[in-house]
Amino acid sequence: MALALSGRLAAAQDQPQPADPAPAAAPGAVPGAAAGADGTVVENFDFDAFSAAMRQRSTQPFVENPIQLPEVLTKLTYDEHRAIRYIPDHALWRNDPINFQLQPFYPGALVRDTTRIFVGDGKRFQLQQFNGSDFEYRAPLDPSRFQNLVLPGVAGFRLHTLLEQPDYFDELVTFLGASYFRALGQGTRYGLSARGLAVNTATQTPEEFPRFSAFYVVKPNPGENEIRLFAELDSPSLTGAYAFTIQPGPQTVMDVTARLYFRNAVDRLGVAPLTSMFTFGENDRRQRDDFRPEVHDNDGLAIHRRNGERLWRPLRNPETLALSYFQEASPVAFGLLQRDRDFSHYEDTESHYELRPSLMIEPIGDWGRGMIELVEIPTKAEINDNIVAFWVPEKRPEAGAQYEFRYRMRWGLDAEAPYTLATVTGTYGGLGGNPADENPSDTRRFVINFSGGTIGNLPLDAKLDPIVTVPDGAELVHTGLDRLPGGGWRLSIELRRRNDTPIELSAKLSMMQRIVSETWLYQWTGA
Repeated sequence: MALALSGRLAAAQDQPQPADPAPAAAPGAVPGAAAGADGTVVENFDFDAFSAAMRQRSTQPFVENPIQLPEVLTKLTYDEHRAIRYIPDHALWRNDPINFQLQPFYPGALVRDTTRIFVGDGKRFQLQQFNGSDFEYRAPLDPSRFQNLVLPGVAGFRLHTLLEQPDYFDELVTFLGASYFRALGQGTRYGLSARGLAVNTATQTPEEFPRFSAFYVVKPNPGENEIRLFAELDSPSLTGAYAFTIQPGPQTVMDVTARLYFRNAVDRLGVAPLTSMFTFGENDRRQRDDFRPEVHDNDGLAIHRRNGERLWRPLRNPETLALSYFQEASPVAFGLLQRDRDFSHYEDTESHYELRPSLMIEPIGDWGRGMIELVEIPTKAEINDNIVAFWVPEKRPEAGAQYEFRYRMRWGLDAEAPYTLATVTGTYGGLGGNPADENPSDTRRFVINFSGGTIGNLPLDAKLDPIVTVPDGAELVHTGLDRLPGGGWRLSIELRRRNDTPIELSAKLSMMQRIVSETWLYQWTGA
């Protein structure tokens, strides 16, 4: 079984992630548009023609990236590669009166597969050439060895904009490694990543890492607060044409169109995949000897159904690989959230997990039937991304199939639309029974805090009814509901296992036969 486990880095601008070992398509100007003889100029670009060209490419055998990096780059060590930084004064559009700037990432070391960046006005694009002299080479490197290099490609790029203040260009989004990218909203620090696509994640078939082999970036006009770009996606099993529109703000909003063309059948297609880290938290410490109470980029999976129901599944770091499936019909939204914004719950003055962004995916149009899959991978170190979530269409792609998915991504401190239901603000677990009893209990207690929504306005003597669903593998021993200081409610449930199989629990609150909270879900595996 092959799973995506990517290295996590404290600062993307200084420490780019190693690229995933996915082969890349042959570089060149996008097919389907008039290009210069040397492939450095694209004329008459059009997204439909671009898509048709990628569809045509899918009928041809996959070609690995023929770009050979100079030996001086391939022999860079990881630490040497980290010592190379792009010179900010060389940023693309730095001297233009527009709201964005572009900086490339250096290739070499572990980043062997490169991409090419074309820049233009949306109709005509020119290959952007980057040279060794555009970068700073810090000790122990000798800058003279790199100054005259003409880079055949770059590892990726990042966009900067006036995100936090009007006189400084903050980093907004990075595209780096395979089809990985991540973005920031106001007041956030880098956390989870997104991908263009996931192919055969958590299956018996080896996982593929499709790769953005070229980008076409539209230079914004003065005063515009959004930027558009297009990307070629390629892998042994498929090709793709992607369009992105990115608008920064308190929530950075990205509109994505993905058109996919399949060379081969795919066992499991993961659409709009999200990748994150959960090492331990309030619900899952497992005897962690760490001064920090919690370490995670996101603490739960949220799903918004078309019938108005909202689901919340706290994340876990399981002892063995855990897979969860949520059957859905064209969901309104799903995503990985960081709901806990209290610094004292993390006590980390370096990583500031309380500032990691949440990300919601909002499908545009009818995605039909399928499922949201959650993959939780055991990890002992917070450098590993061990959480993956994505949409799986009901119909498995076959060779020659064509799919289109459109969706909106919201990155920020708060990525959910407001609503009247109470939300889960805490999940805790421990031994059941009487705390004063010296004999160990054979039960386990789960405590769920609900806050917000209309239940926050209820009088102290209001009566709520818990609705708890427990499968046959467990026995519900006790439930209790108490008022919390500040207006919330605490549901306590005590259970006894009947066997060792994973137990899928759910709970929600009702009043006068009306649901007044989102639905809490949990996979109990005996710990």
